[in-house]
Amino acid sequence: MSDRGFAFLFSCLVILASLGASGWLVITGQAATVDGLFLLLMCLTVAAAFGLYVKFMISRAMESLEPPAAKPAKAPAPSAPAKAAPLVPAEKTE
Repeated sequence: MSDRGFAFLFSCLVILASLGASGWLVITGQAATVDGLFLLLMCLTVAAAFGLYVKFMISRAMESLEPPAAKPAKAPAPSAPAKAAPLVPAEKTE
């Protein structure tokens, strides 16, 4: 398995675990306490962070499936040769 595939599956697992823990805190009523509230907020923050990473991975994979843009044709070479600068005679020293 490629590293991208492993990172995607791991991220999905972390998202599911965080959302599951958040649901458990709400169902059992532990989210009503101060500690439970902060734990709930941390679980949701971790789920959001990994969710954004999964969204980024999916958008990068979709970009790689698009065909590359056509390159513009090169401009034709000029037909007349470029003029050279006139030569200046060297100064005489005495």
